[in-house]
Amino acid sequence: MSPRQECRRYGTLPCPPFAFFCTMEFLRQRIEATVLSISRGPGSADFLQPPGDPGLFGPDSAAWQVHSDFTAMLTGGVAALLLQMLHPLPLAGVWDHSNFQADMLGRLRRTAQFVAGTTFGSRADAERLIARVKQIHLGVNGVAADGRAYAASDPDLLTWVHVAEVHCFLQGYLRYRHPAFPAARQDQYFDEIAGVAEALGARAVPRSGAAIARYIEDMRAQLRCDERTRQTLQLVLNAPAPNAVAQPWTRLMMRGGVDLLPPWAQQMLGVAPRPPWRRALLQHSVLLAAQPLRWAMRNGSLHLARRRMGLPPQP
Repeated sequence: MSPRQECRRYGTLPCPPFAFFCTMEFLRQRIEATVLSISRGPGSADFLQPPGDPGLFGPDSAAWQVHSDFTAMLTGGVAALLLQMLHPLPLAGVWDHSNFQADMLGRLRRTAQFVAGTTFGSRADAERLIARVKQIHLGVNGVAADGRAYAASDPDLLTWVHVAEVHCFLQGYLRYRHPAFPAARQDQYFDEIAGVAEALGARAVPRSGAAIARYIEDMRAQLRCDERTRQTLQLVLNAPAPNAVAQPWTRLMMRGGVDLLPPWAQQMLGVAPRPPWRRALLQHSVLLAAQPLRWAMRNGSLHLARRRMGLPPQP
């Protein structure tokens, strides 16, 4: 619908101030629709039902706070995918049992749906999504390129995938939303979100920032970068956008996600280190690009969940 058509909904030929309002409203709706097309799809949770249900965490949780910002979650999700794929066994599972190469956005969308549903959905929706993923994992088995058997239901692999994910989500939140997020609240986040990993079958899940850091350091000896890992990086850097207008924004977010990786992981992937001024420019560009998204979003998972809880809009 064009801005003029939007204005006609109000039953009048707009005067200049009203035309500006209608244009901005049209723009806001278009931006929000694009964002929701990335993060929603068939099987998404019903965030408005049932009224008063706090879900697994509730509005005062650190999980609601960390998972509330789309830019932080998208960049964090990109970094998480690349960090996870440095482990040969999850890499084999993704390449052998998904259409990841042909549908990068679909992969990110499915991850976003699961994270949003288990974070902001009702308890019943969260448990339904966990049960569905557990069932899918049972069919993901095979032999990796190095000859080792793998299974997506392997508790140790589930722990690695979880830790890589939540570590990167938090890094995205710290860099692009709340750099002063307190350390105690960060530990609370890891402690809360470990419950989802355990429900999926993970074991010995680290529950604090210090434990997460030790775990990742211990896992580095198992990580490798081969041709498929490098192809994964190229797929990320050249990921398609939901539409042509969003393509530059999508490319920027993908590069912002790669930049969230620890320097040793970037080095493994063959990512040339940026000089400080280029890193600062990239981070500033992502922060600027995040502003219209935050302005436009009124029906994101957090917003709907707050309505379900009878709470006012997020300030």
